[in-house]
Amino acid sequence: MKIFDTHAHYDDKQFDSDREYLLKQCVEQGIDTIVNIGASIETSKNTLELIDNYPFMYGAIGVHPTETKELTSKDILWLKEMSSHKKVVAIGEIGLDYYWDEPSREIQKHWFIEQLHLAREVGLPVVIHSRDAAKDTMDIMKAEKAEEIGGVIHCYSYHVDMAKEYVSMGFYLGIGGVVTFNNGKKLKEVVEAIPIEHLVLETDCPYLSPVPNRGKRNDSLNLNYVAEEIAHLKNISKEEVIRITTENAKRLYRL
Repeated sequence: MKIFDTHAHYDDKQFDSDREYLLKQCVEQGIDTIVNIGASIETSKNTLELIDNYPFMYGAIGVHPTETKELTSKDILWLKEMSSHKKVVAIGEIGLDYYWDEPSREIQKHWFIEQLHLAREVGLPVVIHSRDAAKDTMDIMKAEKAEEIGGVIHCYSYHVDMAKEYVSMGFYLGIGGVVTFNNGKKLKEVVEAIPIEHLVLETDCPYLSPVPNRGKRNDSLNLNYVAEEIAHLKNISKEEVIRITTENAKRLYRL
């Protein structure tokens, strides 16, 4: 079965010692497609380099809320220019993160909106990062008619009602290692409640390794554990989970 990792950070320094070898392993063991996600101008540049080097990799470019302090209009123009690369499939990851106090919420909101405008302009879906900012994220997305842009709520962490609202707007929910955690009850409930046609698999590697590898460096091979847990919660086979989430991912990124 071919697995699609919709959200990875293989440009991270944690992969510097064995990136080439690990990605070769992934392909040999059924990881068919990986989307590497930019989180700053620098990591967006790294992402462009990776997608040029690996045929099975695509990329998203954008600036994570915690990296927006130094962002300029010139950077947005650069993102716009680079978004025409044939293997750039989304603008992201963008959004709000109130877990940290820096940069200010006003700065985060400003650049979230600017990057939503960019995605609309270039006709690409968005990869949304939202942490401890449920209401403001939804309010901005409603105000900006994000349902016309489409995309994924990465590492979904809110309750079932909001999940249903995002799904009704046509968004996919990114499900990763947290669904295997004992304290991942809220996400398990979301997976049970939301039709599998709206779920995609993601690692967010090197972060958020699933059980039994929790606390270790994450990689795409661990998606097997995520698929197993979803299969268990949905009472269907792991193969079915992989097949459907791969189809969903292709629709999400228009591949």
